Amino acid sequence: MTDVRVRIAPSPTGPLHIGTARTALFNHLYARHMGGTFILRLEDTDVARSTEAFERDILDGLHGLGLEWDEGPGVAGRDERGPYGPYRQMARLPLYAAAAERLLAADLAYRCYCTPDDLEAERKRQDAAGEPSRYPGTCAALGPAERAALEAQGRSSALRFRVTPGVVAFDDIVRGHVEIDTSALGGDFVIVRADGTPLYHFTVVVDDAEMAITHVIRGEDHLSNTPKHILLFRALGHQVPAFAHLPLILNPDRTKMSKRKSQTAVDDYVAQGFIREALVNYLALLGWSTGTEEEILALDEIVARFDLSAVNRAGAVFDRERLEWMNGQWIRRLDPDDLADRLLPFLDADRILGRIDRLPSHDEVRAIVPLVQERLPTLGAIGDVAGFLFVAQPAVDPALVVPKRWDTATTADGLEAARAAIEANGEVAFDAEGLEATLRALAEVRGWKAGDLFMAIRVAVTGRTATPPLFETLVALGFGRTLARLVRARDLVRELDAPA
Repeated sequence: MTDVRVRIAPSPTGPLHIGTARTALFNHLYARHMGGTFILRLEDTDVARSTEAFERDILDGLHGLGLEWDEGPGVAGRDERGPYGPYRQMARLPLYAAAAERLLAADLAYRCYCTPDDLEAERKRQDAAGEPSRYPGTCAALGPAERAALEAQGRSSALRFRVTPGVVAFDDIVRGHVEIDTSALGGDFVIVRADGTPLYHFTVVVDDAEMAITHVIRGEDHLSNTPKHILLFRALGHQVPAFAHLPLILNPDRTKMSKRKSQTAVDDYVAQGFIREALVNYLALLGWSTGTEEEILALDEIVARFDLSAVNRAGAVFDRERLEWMNGQWIRRLDPDDLADRLLPFLDADRILGRIDRLPSHDEVRAIVPLVQERLPTLGAIGDVAGFLFVAQPAVDPALVVPKRWDTATTADGLEAARAAIEANGEVAFDAEGLEATLRALAEVRGWKAGDLFMAIRVAVTGRTATPPLFETLVALGFGRTLARLVRARDLVRELDAPA
């Protein structure tokens, strides 16, 4: 069998899209599973919209997901590598020009002198007549003298590919046997603009042929383009690669995923604290499954099991809640030191935004990992879960400190009694087990429900009704700060009954 060569060919006209990342992943999985080659090629011929910033976002995003390419542009100071370069289309223009000349010489393409106004007038005529929109072949049979006359008038010319009538059939690895009549292609299509810039349908075929791509794995939205590409492969005398069209990624309402309804940029998810292991795991299951109940799989496990023919045809719904669940599962699997390292940038972002007062050290964060690791849906949630540890004083709503079954007097008394009991035991006995025993005993002696006392203490020292386990939280806060916050909350509660 021919060595497998697959590619991802993003256009740097926007940030790395979830759909592009999923397509890149499936190409990467297939290449690694088959022992083949994964290629990255940048389709940057849209000069007006392509930017270095978007290119960097795409390259860094794929690199950050662990989708390393064997051939393609460099990232993070790395040089371009591979025998079929350059891997940016704007650096490959001579190849497209040579291929265009070959088609022109073989009369498989022709020069078209129709102006935009000519084409718009024809489109309107077809609309009025209820005809499908298609190029009518106005310039398809021009002779040398007619072309010379048009050029003498100053007319520039685009290059159109001659579409032969008939049916283009191919066996798609995902979708099965596909047949499309060329009458549905809109007539002879432009492959090179009048300004000499090659168009997508042409460049993608030239590049795939020149780079010896064996399998084209891409989104279902490209399915209707495939007959054009097959015709071009044949016209240029190249072997047609195998095709596999992946199901669309859908919004929850089953419309095509778009930035108008959903968050689509991979970097936005990373910025919120979705980790690469979870993103890769989740994207792999958008349109493919292991055939088992297993869902939490590392990249190497997915590579070992991946089967392109097992990709589903039906659209894959992007479920953010499911992604958050999977992200939480992966966070729980992280080594504590690794998790601490990954949390620090998010805590620093909270500091910059004023949500916490200081950036803790790695050791401080590592110390609270046992408290938060089971509670984090994303890394970005660390401020909500444990930010109270890194502020001088939490914002405390005194009304919230008062449990439902208590009044303000009982609450103030309970906070003072808790403070006194903790202080009496001293800092030496300030551990989770000792705190729990002391405070439960206090509740029993006073005839309080322990849950009411614990809730009052929790809100008093954190400002929140939901936190990591209370006694471990108090230990993380420290002896002195725990006592000080109990005093402050006690005074705030007493003020609720103070005369206006």
